[in-house]
Amino acid sequence: MAMITIIHVLVCFALILIVLLQAGKGAEMGAAFGGSSQTLFGSAGAMGFLSKLTTVAAVVFMITSLLLTYASTRRASTVIKEKPVQTAPAEPQKAPVQPQIPLPEPKK
Repeated sequence: MAMITIIHVLVCFALILIVLLQAGKGAEMGAAFGGSSQTLFGSAGAMGFLSKLTTVAAVVFMITSLLLTYASTRRASTVIKEKPVQTAPAEPQKAPVQPQIPLPEPKK
């Protein structure tokens, strides 16, 4: 369970970073007016690689989300189904005996 949680958190961060690395739809317009500076991933650009990486990360994210949901609902249902522990009935508590103090006799 802990391993799935760790994988889930790592995939969340990776998915955020991958999406932020991708260029927007208007990024190709800049190449028409002054050349392309996006040659880090080759002349074709990073769109093919990053879109495939986004797909893989999204699938892993969905799978880990479903596994964590299934595990948490299963644990909750086993807690609900547990029978309460039977304990012996408690003895009724008796009030402590108070000493009887004699009252002073009335004066005549």
